[in-house]
Amino acid sequence: MERRDFIKNGTLAAASLSILPTGTLFAKDNGKVRLGYIGVGARGMSHISEGVLRDDVEIVAICDTQESSLKGCRAFIAKNGRPAAKEYTGSTDAYKAMLDRKDIDAVIIATPWQFHYEQAIYAMNAGKYVGCEVIAGLTVKEHWDIVNTSEKTGMPYMTLENVSYRRDVMAALNMLRQGLFGEVIHLEGGYQHDLREVLFNNGKQYYGGGVEYGPKALSEAQWRTQFNIDQDGDLYPTHGAGPIINYANINKGNRFTNLVSFSSKAKGLANYVESKSPGHPNAKINYKNGDVTTTLINCANGETVMLTHDVHLPRPYSLGFRVQGTNGLWMDVNKSIHIEGKTKPHAWDPVKEWFDKYDHPLWKKYEKEAVGAGHGGMDWFVFNAFIVAVKNKKQTPIDVYDSVTMSVITPLSTKSLKEGNKPQEFPDFTRGKWKDRKSTFALDDSGF
Repeated sequence: MERRDFIKNGTLAAASLSILPTGTLFAKDNGKVRLGYIGVGARGMSHISEGVLRDDVEIVAICDTQESSLKGCRAFIAKNGRPAAKEYTGSTDAYKAMLDRKDIDAVIIATPWQFHYEQAIYAMNAGKYVGCEVIAGLTVKEHWDIVNTSEKTGMPYMTLENVSYRRDVMAALNMLRQGLFGEVIHLEGGYQHDLREVLFNNGKQYYGGGVEYGPKALSEAQWRTQFNIDQDGDLYPTHGAGPIINYANINKGNRFTNLVSFSSKAKGLANYVESKSPGHPNAKINYKNGDVTTTLINCANGETVMLTHDVHLPRPYSLGFRVQGTNGLWMDVNKSIHIEGKTKPHAWDPVKEWFDKYDHPLWKKYEKEAVGAGHGGMDWFVFNAFIVAVKNKKQTPIDVYDSVTMSVITPLSTKSLKEGNKPQEFPDFTRGKWKDRKSTFALDDSGF
């Protein structure tokens, strides 16, 4: 790890009162956040790497069922001069003993999707803040259970959606809030990323080199591929939906009302396996997840949203963002922008100059701290936001309502496809409070 140990006394600014939920007040800084980690594989280690660099974080305990993951994490913590973390392993329930400890303030969950729900519920009932990797639950009921548990216990739940903090995404949000795009009309985003080498490997390296999945593979290919075999739907909606929630003020004066999904035929994964290893049994699997899944969403205030899940085919990485209003639009695929009266008529402007000018204050303030962090620095911002909230005993900037809203798209999309593209009513997890709630995400440079 090359980044310097950058957190010093006084550099972690508290959030301003203007972004707090009504009735929430500052708590006295208790010095350090004591973290437990459930899952220290590839994604979990990215959060470990952020934790070891901070003077205000103690990595108290780690939990994983695989010795290889524990071994790597153990060595990394020691290499960075931090005290050894207590280890919990031996079964998929080992995390419970860890969460029963009284000296843990918060937990980072970075396990396979099917474990998130039970681990988060247990953590909130144990009085811990929850920072969970994307996908909150597998059913609509599980998403309601997470909301109900957070409300009952008073413990915040935050989906660690890093793209909400991506620099261009936040610059576009800054422009939108300053009225450059006019009134928002239509929004697009998604997950358009060639994941074939993530879904298959040779059992010796995390990515690629072979066409195995499940027990014969490593990392995400051990579990994530099975979802693509068993389920048709938008399996990973949060990268697109997370930023769109902020663009459209979802759950804060607006809400998603219903959605419908469409899915293409599934040929990409079988073709990939056959091209890499002709005749391999994994080329003959009936992969249910369509190669391109498109989900259309209506909003209470009249905006439309389109999400795309496209991870089985050869393509460059792109999340396909589009922010379109009455005065113009930004599209990330062509890195271009058009603002009526400010750019040439019927012509695109390169977006760089605009985003340099409207760079979000949060990025301007913390750019140096984020240097070297994962995914172009946005991993630092999402981790920092969670730590700031825990440290000050405050609501997380991505709250439980936003967390489940972006995640529940998966079971709703799956149900829509099973029912022949039937529209699905979107749950109102706020129970009507969306009408009066105000937007709080990243209103300034306060660290949130």
